[in-house]
Amino acid sequence: MSLNSSKRRLITVGVAVVIVVAFVLLGNMVRVPYVALSPGMTVNTLGDVDGKQVVQVDGAVDPNPTGHLNLTTVSVTDGLSLFDALGLWITGRGQLQPRELYFPRGTTPEQMREETKQQMVGSEQNATGAALTYLQRPTVPGVGGIAANSPAKDTLELGDILLAVDGRPLATVNAFVEEIRSRKPGDTVALTIKRGDAEQTVDVTLAARPDDANQGYLGVTATVFNADPNVKIIYNVGDIGGPSAGLMLSLAVVDRLTPGNLANGEFIAGTGTITPDGTVGRIGGITHKLAGARGDGATIFLVPAENCAEALTDVPDGLELIKVETIGGAVDALAAVRNGTDRPHCS
Repeated sequence: MSLNSSKRRLITVGVAVVIVVAFVLLGNMVRVPYVALSPGMTVNTLGDVDGKQVVQVDGAVDPNPTGHLNLTTVSVTDGLSLFDALGLWITGRGQLQPRELYFPRGTTPEQMREETKQQMVGSEQNATGAALTYLQRPTVPGVGGIAANSPAKDTLELGDILLAVDGRPLATVNAFVEEIRSRKPGDTVALTIKRGDAEQTVDVTLAARPDDANQGYLGVTATVFNADPNVKIIYNVGDIGGPSAGLMLSLAVVDRLTPGNLANGEFIAGTGTITPDGTVGRIGGITHKLAGARGDGATIFLVPAENCAEALTDVPDGLELIKVETIGGAVDALAAVRNGTDRPHCS
């Protein structure tokens, strides 16, 4: 072999090494516009977090029910490199989703954390409302959210209790919603509220709804607040955000305010948003939540009816999927589990 041939071979090998090194470096440095979804932690709403009850009910009928009613979560991993994404795609250990679905352009991580925190606060308020409404405990309508463009943003505050609209007393959230819906843009309404221990009446001029220019818009989300002086409900969910824990939190409240145990010693997990009237809504990442729950030992999972079709695409062995549409339906299904009778399943 000639000297020139040896040099050419060395140069070729060197170039190949440089290319490989550059590829590895780029693969580890280049960030892709995706996040990875995978099973997250579960939390027993009948248990403790950092020494505090996840759902604390002062004035409870049964302060220490047994068993598991676990809320479930999805882990979202951001900052993926090209190699990370390729590895997850090849192994199937995580589901890749466009990053903008979870971190919209123009929002900072701090803003997203605050948003998910506020979603959890709303979920807790709705859980309280749903549970107390189901149990026919005293409740009052109140301000659970205020939109950024709300005509009332400088007048109302979160936590205000809604007593009347134009002098007409309000007994329920639906009554408040119907009063506002009956008004036109430009109408001024007199809202009687209770803030702290003081009552006051404030005037607000309605704007036009973004989706209906002929309907009045206040930009307030009404929820149900506890009005039972003998009951106080406090949530300690830890570092968890989002709206999907509502169903399981509401069931924990029901369990503590009624005799007996909803779970009856079983390991039950579930998910679902909840509205003050007790309606259970769909959530994201259902298959990851099923996997996380089964991995922690759950044998029964409460699935929002709207998520059943997706849930059936990947059911872990040994996990029974019970379909739920309302908090009342969930309580009835758990009674059927205790009694060994038929309950609605995803099918």
